[in-house]
Amino acid sequence: MASSDRDRTTVAAIKKLILDRRLTPGDPMPTESELMDTLDVSRSSVREAVRTLVALDILQVRHGTGTFVGGMSLRPLVEAMVFRGILSPGDSFDSLREVVEVRMGLDFALAPRVVESLAGSDATQLEAYVDGMTASAARNERFLDDDRAFHLDLSGRLDNRLYAELVAAFWDIHKSTAPSLGMVNRRDLAETAAAHGAMLRTAQAGDLDGYRAAITDHYAPLLRVLADQAQQQAS
Repeated sequence: MASSDRDRTTVAAIKKLILDRRLTPGDPMPTESELMDTLDVSRSSVREAVRTLVALDILQVRHGTGTFVGGMSLRPLVEAMVFRGILSPGDSFDSLREVVEVRMGLDFALAPRVVESLAGSDATQLEAYVDGMTASAARNERFLDDDRAFHLDLSGRLDNRLYAELVAAFWDIHKSTAPSLGMVNRRDLAETAAAHGAMLRTAQAGDLDGYRAAITDHYAPLLRVLADQAQQQAS
């Protein structure tokens, strides 16, 4: 068996071991010697497989302590998409457009739960984020931090860890590609800030249709910018 095939087999075997033993993030893994004996593989195969799984955040090596089950976050996905944008700058706009389209789909699908979680509630922190965005827009300044915090707060109110992780991952991609979009005009900033306010108000009022309309308004300025960039590249 070729070395690369052995390494892939060892990676699969370690994943199966994690599943079979019902290990969870933070749990200690067997030692290198124990993995060699259990899986009947060489030391080099174990080490290469561990390196691969660390890169995927499936394992975590703590020097002086041992190897543990990793957080299994979406960090590898984010890093790959960001690097793709750096490697091929023109692709970054397509990547961001794809991210926006997926985000919109998720936001629409989970809108009923967001509205349910906010209906009749006191959302002081969300209001502060909206105020920050509105103030930044008035100064013709981007407000990525307040925007990101607003959406992380919304996603964190749902009992859906994957959605929260996807929102965070998509925002990391957004922040990395935003500078390449160039100057954003005051109208787009004002519309985006106002849409966040509308999302909050309609959700608190229990108005699902209004909330979904505000989602559309929220993404419209960014989609316009991306469409303009695509036209410039095509010309």
